[in-house]
Amino acid sequence: MTLIWQLAWFFRTHWQRYMLTVSVLCIIAIIQTKVPALIGAMIDTVVNSAPKTSIWPQFQPLLLSLLAIGFLVYVLRYIWRVALYGAAYKLGYLLRQQLYQHYLSMDPDFFRQHRTGELMAHVSNDIQAVEMTAGEGILTLVDSLFIGCLVLWIMTTQYSLPLTLLALLPLPIMAFLVARIGREIHQAFGKAQAAFGDVNNIAHENMSGLRTLRLFAAENYAERQMQQCAESANQANMQVARVDAKFEPVIYLCIGSAYLLAIAGGSWLVSQHQLTIGQLTSFSLYLGQLIWPMFAIAWLFNILERGNAAYQRIQSVLTTKAQLTSVLTATQPVSGGELDIRLERFENENGTPLLQHVNLQVQSGELIGIVGPTGAGKSTLLKLIQRFADPQQGSISLYKRTLSEWPLLDLRQQFAYVPQESYLFSLSVAENIALGCPDAREEQIIAAAKLAELHHDILGLPQGYQTAVGERGITLSGGQKQRVALARAWLTQRPYLLLDDALSAVDAKTATRILQNLQSATHATTLLMVTHRLQGLEKADQIIVLEQGEQQESGSHHSLLEKDGWYARTWRYQQLEQALTEEDDE
Repeated sequence: MTLIWQLAWFFRTHWQRYMLTVSVLCIIAIIQTKVPALIGAMIDTVVNSAPKTSIWPQFQPLLLSLLAIGFLVYVLRYIWRVALYGAAYKLGYLLRQQLYQHYLSMDPDFFRQHRTGELMAHVSNDIQAVEMTAGEGILTLVDSLFIGCLVLWIMTTQYSLPLTLLALLPLPIMAFLVARIGREIHQAFGKAQAAFGDVNNIAHENMSGLRTLRLFAAENYAERQMQQCAESANQANMQVARVDAKFEPVIYLCIGSAYLLAIAGGSWLVSQHQLTIGQLTSFSLYLGQLIWPMFAIAWLFNILERGNAAYQRIQSVLTTKAQLTSVLTATQPVSGGELDIRLERFENENGTPLLQHVNLQVQSGELIGIVGPTGAGKSTLLKLIQRFADPQQGSISLYKRTLSEWPLLDLRQQFAYVPQESYLFSLSVAENIALGCPDAREEQIIAAAKLAELHHDILGLPQGYQTAVGERGITLSGGQKQRVALARAWLTQRPYLLLDDALSAVDAKTATRILQNLQSATHATTLLMVTHRLQGLEKADQIIVLEQGEQQESGSHHSLLEKDGWYARTWRYQQLEQALTEEDDE
């Protein structure tokens, strides 16, 4: 019953639906208890009628009453189903919203700790189990308790108290066994749900990385991995089935024992003329109506334990707090200003420093280059600027406010970010470009594509801008995907454009034209560009060089060449490489 109390917030909000359901169920229960009495009366009418005497005058009203009860129960059942299951589906809708909003609010560390398949399982299977508690569970609870109490009252007051007590002797045994099996169900179902999350995760990874698996001829490895995971899930579900299978034999054994005791005791009462045959028939039918509450109690324990295990898994996610806190007051929009980075130390969860001693002041409209060898912390710096993490020492300020003073949504709306691995949705090219600006006009989308040197490529597609790109943009090349992402970011016209090696898959000449387009089109937009390709940074206002997480050099292109450090050496190497490539092409 713990889950019922945990869902009290939902029941209070939708009490009208549940009150209607409870009321209708009670009315149905009262009406249905008339059926055994009517059938018993019909049997006594037949048994007690005189030979060659018509029984139709006495039989007709009883038969019509049965038909009327059947029709009325049909209508009332329709009403409670709409009310109850409508409320249960509403609970599922609310929980899915809560989970989705929670996922969106969490930091990257959360998604490193929770696999995608596990998070998907919470939204699907776990919520379905909770929905069942709010629907089938409430139905079973109300129906079994009310019908059980009402039928017991009728059996004891209108028929025979000793016979009723005799028939109910197996109930305590059933209650004990049901409670014990319920605990086993809770544990087994929790493990089965976790195993389902593992299967989800493996399937998601294999489908997402199908191209890589084929390139390395690793299909057999992926198949074995999936088989092992599926076998573990199968074993977990089989354990649930084995525990679940204990319920019905216990219930049917108790029910059969109750019938045996009732018929034996009732037959003796008939022989003693304390009951009529019709009354014994009615008593047996009432006992049959009591079977549903007896069976329902076991089913209720099953539902509650499954729902409780699922709800605990959901709550374990919902109660996880984001490490980054956001202020609630909105920041007033500002124009102009600067990005001021005074970073002393940023380390990962293991205490390893990733960035330290980085100082950079960025004025509005500047082009900033961020370069350095692989693993130097360039991408990490862009993530800190967008506040996906907070530095342990030092600060980053935007428009003279530290990032922690900004509401996260307002802060991130200042930046358009293009990662190296861009994510495209299963939409058309135009819809992917306009993702951040759904109301963008066609000419704006085309202008963004031209800036990214993508317009002619799009015109060569089967349906132009309306061509579907497939899941993750699978129908496009790597360079085309990067340029779609760049056009999408530029179309938002946000104050800061952050490029995280976003032109790595684009050839050098096209990349140079794109940078020229950006410099001539951005106007007041500030461009921060992480790149391994130094060509195109000649006109950068500032360039910083990161090595092993520390800022080693900073200045303009020409000043860095004069210092003869990492930047100058890499520049000369890339120029020589380009010259040799052009010579080979000739």
